[in-house]
Amino acid sequence: MHSLDDTGPVQVLDDVDLPLPGRSVGKVRVSYRLPDGRLLFVTTDRLSAFDRVVAVVPHKGQVLNELAWWWFANTEDIVTNHALSKPHPNALVAREARSLPVEVVVRGHITGVTSTSLWKQYEAGARVIYGHKLPHDLRKNARLPEAIITPTTKAEAGQHDSPLTCAEVVDRGLVAPALWEEVKRTALALFARGQEVARDAGLVLADTKYEFGLSSDNELMLIDEVHTPDSSRFWEAQSLVDMYMAGLEPVSMDKEIIRRALAEAGYTGDGPVPPLSAEVLGETSRRYVETYEKITGTKFVPAAEPVADTLRADLGDIAGWGT
Repeated sequence: MHSLDDTGPVQVLDDVDLPLPGRSVGKVRVSYRLPDGRLLFVTTDRLSAFDRVVAVVPHKGQVLNELAWWWFANTEDIVTNHALSKPHPNALVAREARSLPVEVVVRGHITGVTSTSLWKQYEAGARVIYGHKLPHDLRKNARLPEAIITPTTKAEAGQHDSPLTCAEVVDRGLVAPALWEEVKRTALALFARGQEVARDAGLVLADTKYEFGLSSDNELMLIDEVHTPDSSRFWEAQSLVDMYMAGLEPVSMDKEIIRRALAEAGYTGDGPVPPLSAEVLGETSRRYVETYEKITGTKFVPAAEPVADTLRADLGDIAGWGT
């Protein structure tokens, strides 16, 4: 198991404040509009679950940014992405895209602890979920006969996302029929690539979330992060084999660690967030780092310089800071 002691000093990047116009603070990152029209995204160590910020996890922001950058480079043959450059381990410069109003969740296993998860709905007796008819003899964490797409609306501030069926995406006019077919094909191809890479790394990619947008030329574009421990559910492959027959949970390499801890404390997404122990936060950080290292085959090196200093040096002329 990777130790935080091996990654150098813990640098918690909880927020940044750069003198740029168009600043927008999201749940886990801060975005800026550069004067030349491009977007600057800075990932923080804030972690969201149940559609709320629930914790600060050391190194999380850097893992998300660097791992998404790695995946963008390794899926360019499937779909264009919005990433242009990575001026800092916590920062990404991207081209702008018109975001589609749905989150495209692809699931390869039946699992989860939230009310919108496949397992919680299946456990409650549902057999047609998100428009998909599921077998009657599934156990928790079982692999589905085939990967399925379970879209949701995008969560607004203070509100949860809402489940959709693929038919509803088109019927409600959220995405045009031909474009939605392209989105589905692309999402399934990305998921298959993710499963293949995860398998080679000794992991299981159980499910994931993709966000898509359209460029100024109406080209489909992959945006936001992709195949990270925040957007995907990763398990240690051997632990799934060892634990499944015993009815136990596999080792989670993602923010499911946090979700489970909150669920065990009785939290369902409303009201004050229960405090999380240093042990839970430390274990989450270690597993994020380990996931990065297993997938990329490289050692995680914490950022040495503050993000603001690096960006002022690298983007000074563009951003009007001077050099």
